[in-house]
Amino acid sequence: MGLSLRDQLLKAGLVNEKQAKQAGKQQQKQQRLEKKGQVEKDDSQRQAALQAQAEKLARDQELNRQQKEKAEQKARAAQVKQLIETSRLPKLDVDDYYNFVDDKKVKRLSVNALMRDKLSSGSLAIVRHGGGYEVIPREAALKVQERDPRRIVLLNERTAEPDADDPYAAYQVPDDLMW
Repeated sequence: MGLSLRDQLLKAGLVNEKQAKQAGKQQQKQQRLEKKGQVEKDDSQRQAALQAQAEKLARDQELNRQQKEKAEQKARAAQVKQLIETSRLPKLDVDDYYNFVDDKKVKRLSVNALMRDKLSSGSLAIVRHGGGYEVIPREAALKVQERDPRRIVLLNERTAEPDADDPYAAYQVPDDLMW
């Protein structure tokens, strides 16, 4: 069995027998006073340890929350990407363009007449994807908007059927009106 700290210090010559006895008596006296309640125990180390443990727990909880947020953001980004890629309409290569505003700049997208009407009526939407723009159906655009509203560039409100009381119902908007 190993030697006690007292014996090791005596053997090394760091303390003499008198100093070791005096330290032992002092320790016994302190313990007797603590039992009688005359001297309070020195809880500073225990309190410091408890405080350090509480701080570590708070730090760990904050790190876990941040990691969870990052994982949720990654999952939402993956869902948005999958929604766009599965529901996008094929790109057209025609000379008819649909102009729209994105970040204070006018952009244009090649469309046919049917796509233009559906974009104007709100049945189709334009979203940012992979450094470009994609046209997707309204239902998919609403799902994308729930997860990441910054991806939606153009989503017009659905136009309702003209009211019977509308005084301008007889006047049609010309088809060649484009900007």
